[in-house]
Amino acid sequence: MIVRMRERVVAACDGASKGNPGPAGWAWVVSDDTEAPARWEAGPLGKATNNVAELTALERLLTATDPGVPLEVRMDSQYAMKAVTTWLPGWKRNGWKTSAGKPVANQELVVRIDELLGGREVDFRYVPAHQVDGDPLNDFADRAASQAATAQQAAGSALGSPEPPPSSAAPSSGTSGTTRRRAAGAKAPRQRGGDSSSRTIKAKFPGRCVCGRTYAAGEQIAKNDQGWGHPECRTAAVG
Repeated sequence: MIVRMRERVVAACDGASKGNPGPAGWAWVVSDDTEAPARWEAGPLGKATNNVAELTALERLLTATDPGVPLEVRMDSQYAMKAVTTWLPGWKRNGWKTSAGKPVANQELVVRIDELLGGREVDFRYVPAHQVDGDPLNDFADRAASQAATAQQAAGSALGSPEPPPSSAAPSSGTSGTTRRRAAGAKAPRQRGGDSSSRTIKAKFPGRCVCGRTYAAGEQIAKNDQGWGHPECRTAAVG
Protein backbone atom coordinates (compact mmCIF):
# COMPACT_ATOMS: atom_id res chain seq x y z
CA MET A 1 0.00 0.00 0.00
CA ILE A 2 1.37 3.41 -0.96
CA VAL A 3 1.17 6.00 1.81
CA ARG A 4 0.34 9.35 0.18
CA MET A 5 1.13 12.19 2.48
CA ARG A 6 1.85 15.92 2.63
CA GLU A 7 4.31 18.13 0.76
CA ARG A 8 7.09 16.59 2.85
CA VAL A 9 7.15 13.29 4.70
CA VAL A 10 9.17 12.85 7.89
CA ALA A 11 9.78 9.22 8.79
CA ALA A 12 12.09 6.85 10.63
CA CYS A 13 13.05 3.22 10.12
CA ASP A 14 14.99 0.66 12.10
CA GLY A 15 15.92 -3.00 12.23
CA ALA A 16 16.70 -5.40 15.05
CA SER A 17 18.40 -8.77 15.35
CA LYS A 18 18.41 -10.78 18.57
CA GLY A 19 21.84 -12.37 18.35
CA ASN A 20 23.17 -10.88 15.08
CA PRO A 21 22.42 -13.15 13.34
CA GLY A 22 19.28 -14.24 15.11
CA PRO A 23 15.53 -13.58 15.11
CA ALA A 24 15.21 -10.29 13.26
CA GLY A 25 12.60 -7.70 12.42
CA TRP A 26 12.16 -4.37 10.64
CA ALA A 27 9.93 -1.33 11.14
CA TRP A 28 9.14 2.10 9.71
CA VAL A 29 7.01 4.96 10.99
CA VAL A 30 5.66 8.06 9.25
CA SER A 31 4.86 11.16 11.31
CA ASP A 32 1.92 13.54 11.30
CA ASP A 33 2.24 17.33 11.11
CA THR A 34 3.48 17.45 14.72
CA GLU A 35 6.08 14.75 14.02
CA ALA A 36 4.18 12.27 16.19
CA PRO A 37 3.81 8.68 14.87
CA ALA A 38 0.86 8.53 12.46
CA ARG A 39 1.35 5.37 10.37
CA TRP A 40 3.71 2.48 10.95
CA GLU A 41 4.47 -1.05 9.91
CA ALA A 42 6.74 -3.78 11.24
CA GLY A 43 7.49 -7.31 10.17
CA PRO A 44 9.59 -10.41 10.93
CA LEU A 45 12.61 -11.63 8.99
CA GLY A 46 13.25 -14.99 10.59
CA LYS A 47 16.98 -15.38 11.25
CA ALA A 48 19.00 -12.47 9.85
CA THR A 49 21.76 -10.02 10.73
CA ASN A 50 21.20 -6.54 12.10
CA ASN A 51 22.49 -5.04 8.85
CA VAL A 52 19.95 -6.97 6.79
CA ALA A 53 17.20 -5.83 9.16
CA GLU A 54 18.29 -2.19 8.91
CA LEU A 55 18.43 -2.25 5.11
CA THR A 56 15.09 -4.06 4.89
CA ALA A 57 13.47 -1.39 7.07
CA LEU A 58 14.70 1.31 4.68
CA GLU A 59 13.57 -0.65 1.62
CA ARG A 60 10.07 -1.15 3.08
CA LEU A 61 9.81 2.54 4.00
CA LEU A 62 10.79 3.67 0.50
CA THR A 63 8.31 1.21 -0.99
CA ALA A 64 5.49 2.46 1.24
CA THR A 65 5.93 6.19 0.61
CA ASP A 66 5.03 8.29 -2.43
CA PRO A 67 8.16 8.79 -4.58
CA GLY A 68 6.81 12.13 -5.72
CA VAL A 69 6.90 13.61 -2.21
CA PRO A 70 10.19 14.72 -0.58
CA LEU A 71 11.14 12.38 2.25
CA GLU A 72 13.25 12.81 5.37
CA VAL A 73 14.51 9.50 6.78
CA ARG A 74 15.78 9.34 10.34
CA MET A 75 18.01 6.37 11.15
CA ASP A 76 20.36 5.24 13.90
CA SER A 77 22.21 2.80 11.63
CA GLN A 78 25.37 4.36 10.24
CA TYR A 79 25.98 1.19 8.22
CA ALA A 80 22.66 1.40 6.34
CA MET A 81 22.95 5.16 5.85
CA LYS A 82 26.53 5.08 4.59
CA ALA A 83 25.78 2.07 2.40
CA VAL A 84 23.23 4.03 0.34
CA THR A 85 24.68 7.55 0.56
CA THR A 86 28.47 7.14 0.69
CA TRP A 87 29.61 3.70 -0.40
CA LEU A 88 27.00 2.89 -3.06
CA PRO A 89 28.42 5.05 -5.92
CA GLY A 90 31.83 3.43 -5.54
CA TRP A 91 30.34 -0.05 -5.37
CA LYS A 92 28.48 0.56 -8.64
CA ARG A 93 31.63 1.87 -10.36
CA ASN A 94 33.53 -1.20 -9.16
CA GLY A 95 30.94 -3.65 -10.46
CA TRP A 96 29.40 -4.17 -7.01
CA LYS A 97 32.75 -4.89 -5.42
CA THR A 98 34.22 -3.23 -2.34
CA SER A 99 37.49 -1.32 -2.42
CA ALA A 100 39.11 -4.57 -1.32
CA GLY A 101 37.67 -6.37 -4.35
CA LYS A 102 35.16 -8.41 -2.38
CA PRO A 103 31.47 -8.77 -3.29
CA VAL A 104 29.27 -6.15 -1.61
CA ALA A 105 27.42 -7.60 1.36
CA ASN A 106 23.62 -7.61 1.11
CA GLN A 107 23.91 -6.55 -2.53
CA GLU A 108 20.34 -7.49 -3.47
CA LEU A 109 18.90 -5.17 -0.84
CA VAL A 110 21.28 -2.33 -1.69
CA VAL A 111 20.43 -2.62 -5.40
CA ARG A 112 16.71 -2.52 -4.61
CA ILE A 113 17.15 0.57 -2.42
CA ASP A 114 19.21 2.23 -5.15
CA GLU A 115 16.33 1.65 -7.58
CA LEU A 116 13.80 3.08 -5.12
CA LEU A 117 15.94 6.19 -4.55
CA GLY A 118 16.14 6.94 -8.26
CA GLY A 119 14.42 10.18 -9.25
CA ARG A 120 13.15 11.08 -5.79
CA GLU A 121 14.22 13.58 -3.14
CA VAL A 122 15.34 11.82 0.05
CA ASP A 123 17.29 13.40 2.89
CA PHE A 124 18.92 11.06 5.39
CA ARG A 125 19.36 12.19 8.98
CA TYR A 126 21.43 10.25 11.51
CA VAL A 127 19.97 10.18 15.03
CA PRO A 128 21.73 8.43 17.95
CA ALA A 129 19.78 5.51 19.38
CA HIS A 130 18.51 5.04 22.92
CA GLN A 131 19.03 8.57 24.18
CA VAL A 132 16.94 9.94 27.03
CA ASP A 133 16.05 12.98 24.91
CA GLY A 134 16.43 11.19 21.58
CA ASP A 135 14.29 11.33 18.46
CA PRO A 136 10.79 9.97 19.24
CA LEU A 137 10.22 8.64 15.72
CA ASN A 138 13.44 6.67 15.78
CA ASP A 139 12.59 5.37 19.24
CA PHE A 140 9.18 4.22 17.98
CA ALA A 141 10.72 2.43 14.99
CA ASP A 142 13.34 0.84 17.23
CA ARG A 143 10.71 -0.52 19.60
CA ALA A 144 8.52 -1.77 16.76
CA ALA A 145 11.44 -3.55 15.08
CA SER A 146 12.51 -5.11 18.37
CA GLN A 147 8.98 -6.35 19.02
CA ALA A 148 8.75 -7.81 15.50
CA ALA A 149 12.08 -9.57 15.95
CA THR A 150 11.00 -11.07 19.27
CA ALA A 151 7.42 -12.01 18.33
CA GLN A 152 8.16 -12.82 14.66
CA GLN A 153 4.79 -11.37 13.76
CA ALA A 154 3.68 -8.50 11.52
CA ALA A 155 2.24 -5.40 13.16
CA GLY A 156 1.25 -1.89 12.20
CA SER A 157 -1.38 0.81 12.18
CA ALA A 158 -3.16 -0.76 9.20
CA LEU A 159 -3.56 -3.95 11.23
CA GLY A 160 -4.92 -2.09 14.24
CA SER A 161 -1.90 -3.08 16.34
CA PRO A 162 -1.22 -1.26 19.61
CA GLU A 163 1.90 0.86 19.75
CA PRO A 164 5.05 -1.13 20.61
CA PRO A 165 5.81 -1.21 24.34
CA PRO A 166 8.53 0.98 25.88
CA SER A 167 11.98 -0.55 25.79
CA SER A 168 12.08 -0.77 29.58
CA ALA A 169 8.98 -2.99 29.52
CA ALA A 170 10.48 -5.58 27.20
CA PRO A 171 12.12 -8.57 28.94
CA SER A 172 15.90 -8.26 28.76
CA SER A 173 15.26 -5.32 26.39
CA GLY A 174 15.98 -7.46 23.34
CA THR A 175 19.45 -8.52 24.37
CA SER A 176 21.77 -10.25 21.99
CA GLY A 177 23.21 -13.71 22.50
CA THR A 178 26.32 -12.13 24.00
CA THR A 179 24.22 -10.21 26.51
CA ARG A 180 22.27 -13.31 27.51
CA ARG A 181 25.47 -15.22 28.20
CA ARG A 182 26.74 -12.43 30.41
CA ALA A 183 23.45 -12.30 32.25
CA ALA A 184 23.97 -15.97 33.06
CA GLY A 185 27.19 -15.16 34.90
CA ALA A 186 29.94 -14.36 32.42
CA LYS A 187 31.90 -11.18 33.08
CA ALA A 188 32.36 -8.47 30.51
CA PRO A 189 36.01 -8.11 29.41
CA ARG A 190 37.89 -5.12 30.77
CA GLN A 191 40.71 -3.26 29.10
CA ARG A 192 43.95 -2.89 30.98
CA GLY A 193 45.23 0.50 31.99
CA GLY A 194 44.07 3.19 34.36
CA ASP A 195 42.88 5.94 32.04
CA SER A 196 39.20 6.84 31.83
CA SER A 197 38.95 5.59 28.23
CA SER A 198 39.63 2.01 29.38
CA ARG A 199 37.05 1.83 32.17
CA THR A 200 33.71 0.09 31.93
CA ILE A 201 30.44 1.04 33.60
CA LYS A 202 27.01 -0.48 34.03
CA ALA A 203 24.54 0.82 31.44
CA LYS A 204 21.65 2.77 32.94
CA PHE A 205 19.56 2.20 29.81
CA PRO A 206 19.49 -0.44 27.07
CA GLY A 207 21.23 0.57 23.87
CA ARG A 208 22.92 -0.51 20.66
CA CYS A 209 26.67 -0.90 20.21
CA VAL A 210 28.64 0.30 17.17
CA CYS A 211 28.81 -3.39 16.12
CA GLY A 212 25.04 -3.42 15.68
CA ARG A 213 24.26 -5.68 18.64
CA THR A 214 22.22 -4.44 21.58
CA TYR A 215 23.20 -4.27 25.23
CA ALA A 216 20.92 -4.38 28.26
CA ALA A 217 20.49 -2.04 31.19
CA GLY A 218 22.96 -3.18 33.86
CA GLU A 219 25.42 -4.68 31.37
CA GLN A 220 29.04 -3.54 31.39
CA ILE A 221 29.74 -1.04 28.58
CA ALA A 222 32.67 1.15 27.54
CA LYS A 223 33.10 4.42 25.64
CA ASN A 224 34.01 4.25 21.94
CA ASP A 225 34.27 6.76 19.09
CA GLN A 226 30.52 6.54 18.41
CA GLY A 227 29.29 6.61 22.02
CA TRP A 228 28.89 3.58 24.28
CA GLY A 229 28.94 -0.14 23.55
CA HIS A 230 30.49 -3.50 24.31
CA PRO A 231 33.99 -3.20 25.82
CA GLU A 232 35.41 -5.48 23.15
CA CYS A 233 34.01 -3.22 20.43
CA ARG A 234 35.51 0.07 21.64
CA THR A 235 37.86 0.20 18.64
CA ALA A 236 35.45 -1.36 16.13
CA ALA A 237 34.87 0.52 12.88
CA VAL A 238 31.33 1.18 11.69
CA GLY A 239 30.26 -0.68 8.49
